[in-house]
Amino acid sequence: MCGISLIICGIRIDFSSSILLDVISPPSKSHQQLEFSVDDLKATLRRRGPDSVGCKKVFLNSKTSASVEDREILSVVEDCGSSVNGGAELLFIGATLQLRGVNPIIQPLLDSSRNILVYNGEIFGGIHVESDSNDAEVLMQTLAQCCVCDSYKNAIICCCERNGQTSVVDVLSTIKGPWALIYWQDSSKTLWFGRDAFGRRSLLVHWPTVEDARFLLSSVSPPSSVEQNLDPEADNGISKLNIWEELPCGIYSLSIDVSKLDGSFVGKVKKHEWTSPTLKELIKWERNLVEPKPEFVSHHEIHSGQHNTHSTCTDIISESGPIPASVSASASVQKVLNALRKSVMQRTSLHTIFQAVTCGKRQEELAPVAVLFSGGLDSMILAALLNDCLDPSYEIDLLNVSFDGQFAPDRISAKAGVKELERIAPFRRWKLVEIDADLSNLTSETKHVMSLINPANTYMDLNIGIALWLAAGGDGWMYEGVTGNNDVDQQRVNYISKSRIILVGSGADEQCAGYGRHRTKYRHGSWHALHEEMKLDMQRIWKRNLGRDDRCLADNGKEARFPFLDEDVIRTLLDIPLWEITNLDQPSGIGDKKILREVAKALGLHEAAVLPKRAIQFGSRIARESNRKNFGSNRAANQASAGSVVIHKQNFS
Repeated sequence: MCGISLIICGIRIDFSSSILLDVISPPSKSHQQLEFSVDDLKATLRRRGPDSVGCKKVFLNSKTSASVEDREILSVVEDCGSSVNGGAELLFIGATLQLRGVNPIIQPLLDSSRNILVYNGEIFGGIHVESDSNDAEVLMQTLAQCCVCDSYKNAIICCCERNGQTSVVDVLSTIKGPWALIYWQDSSKTLWFGRDAFGRRSLLVHWPTVEDARFLLSSVSPPSSVEQNLDPEADNGISKLNIWEELPCGIYSLSIDVSKLDGSFVGKVKKHEWTSPTLKELIKWERNLVEPKPEFVSHHEIHSGQHNTHSTCTDIISESGPIPASVSASASVQKVLNALRKSVMQRTSLHTIFQAVTCGKRQEELAPVAVLFSGGLDSMILAALLNDCLDPSYEIDLLNVSFDGQFAPDRISAKAGVKELERIAPFRRWKLVEIDADLSNLTSETKHVMSLINPANTYMDLNIGIALWLAAGGDGWMYEGVTGNNDVDQQRVNYISKSRIILVGSGADEQCAGYGRHRTKYRHGSWHALHEEMKLDMQRIWKRNLGRDDRCLADNGKEARFPFLDEDVIRTLLDIPLWEITNLDQPSGIGDKKILREVAKALGLHEAAVLPKRAIQFGSRIARESNRKNFGSNRAANQASAGSVVIHKQNFS
């Protein structure tokens, strides 16, 4: 996980392109210039990338009688405080949490052609990255080979392919994995920026306004840019947190020209289409087999009510490789399980973890990968697959947060889940990290998380954000001593997880119909209405969930990885008939996320396979505590639809 940012001054942005009308908010007169220093921004980004922080500034200058050829870079400097009058400035900032490669790197990356890259992401396919290489450096080398023609400006077909060159759009469309980047292509004087098709990495944008003509990009907003806009006099005290916006997923270019009238710089923004046919299909999120055939309906009616939680399979999956033939699992279950295992393997292979992290510590003391752990279906599957993929000598941290001590539902299910994991993997050391919190004592922390969730601004966003932020911090308790039925044999000691990689179950509910509204849509509109609701969830997950979650989890210097949102996993699930993915005629805990429940059984997780869906804000009980604090009671909160209520100024006094 890294933090990246860009500040552009002295370039007038042209928004005339019709393709951007649904992307760019119209210039606003409601905001003053954002007041935050470069040091503020660097400090915020450093929390995401504690290994190194750097910046580089590009100066552009033009003569008064300028033509396009008169543009030139005066210099690329390390001193972020330097400035030049009469020109344009592009300030790149990069903070790095290095997880791949054997040599340390410092962002922004600058090559011999004066191209500049700040990159936040992982490459798990599409571009080959050796096990000892850093993917940002490999991407930089790949982008340097891209064509520099002007075809992208005029929507014509690029001819450079005949010369063995590809375009920047082609390269970025090829990447499998989460990413957000800002790339300066010097020879064409073009800035490229964007985020992956599912928005698994945050990138915020401030489009120039009348009061603030700067163009800003950042992984996260500095706290000061939120606090200055908590205006108690505006709109009856409702927080004005829309200084920043989530950049919609996609690839953008900012081509810079010189005005023939006054020699000033003009930048034209364009959003580009993905060039990978496979990726385009995933974005459409269409499923060929949505409604079951009549023979399936008849079969279901005959067998309804005869569900056996142990009938799908009875054997525990092997430590490696595909499901053994002896296991009675359907072909669809096997495909999903194999795709998920591959996804977890790619995201946790120690060959791709930066080696400097492990220096000076005994291997048996290391827990390089953690799981955001509720003991529910999704996190249990991830934990079991991680056990398959990680060498047995390593420990696994299971991060569990509670706002009701030992009584929160997620704490109870987490303890039960650990016992089930110990049964299927008795030689692994599972470390349940119990992170206890009291919302009334988190005043400064709440303000901090408010800046992280920005531009999200509801109580539901804040509750989820606080829970994720605390979980990723990993500061809690664990039990040491002899494992047994008698808890008195164990001692509770303070423990802080040092895992830099956290597996998170995001995307499972959206793809497998895990939400209550999915059942409602199915009840009122049958299979096609259910499919459309799931499609809507997947196409808006970048805005509703992933940007916010990325910012909250990464603030602790940790990287969240989402195995359920791997491109191959998404493709595998879409190829399976919807009625094999879910059966919402059956009760909660049986028919919802049916395919994943069968995957859990194939892994030997029979108890986890029947657990109902429970969101983190409810399972940890932060929603209950927030309702009491901000609305007086759960009843009052429910009457006010507390989850969607926008946060007010007085709550941050």
